[in-house]
Amino acid sequence: MALLRWEPAREFQALHQEMNRLFGLYDPAGNGGSAQRWVPAMDLFEQDEQLVLRADVPGLSEDDLNIELEENVLTISGERSAERDDRKGGFYRLERATGKFSRSLTLPEHVDPENIKAGYQNGVLEVRIPKPEQPKPRRVEISLAGKAPLIEASGEAPAGPESTG
Repeated sequence: MALLRWEPAREFQALHQEMNRLFGLYDPAGNGGSAQRWVPAMDLFEQDEQLVLRADVPGLSEDDLNIELEENVLTISGERSAERDDRKGGFYRLERATGKFSRSLTLPEHVDPENIKAGYQNGVLEVRIPKPEQPKPRRVEISLAGKAPLIEASGEAPAGPESTG
């Protein structure tokens, strides 16, 4: 009986490859085993009267990015292509993820799409979204059929009928 050396790293790598295959992350083109899914990091914060979204998208140009607003959902999408050169020999490593990405965020209602501004500098996409005006409360009067209001929404009772006599 032959003794086999147990290598936990190899077992873990085999498990990892099988999980990638199971969840559809296998790269059939053979570009290094499993395809890497690229999802840019994003920050969203309030600043004065606007929301500011910043996304790290290094290596992309403005033409590689798409920003859409539909029914209060802001979607940023794009694609980073692989930069490959055909090497005949030697060993090199590819770690930067490539491919298509899409990120969506739900914005507050009544955002004006005409006032959304986007800029791109040093690999960071910045989208500025003005906060919508908050709806103001509306005063509602309560009345009985055919009679003047007895109670107003402000909580004050109207002056009573003047008595004669």
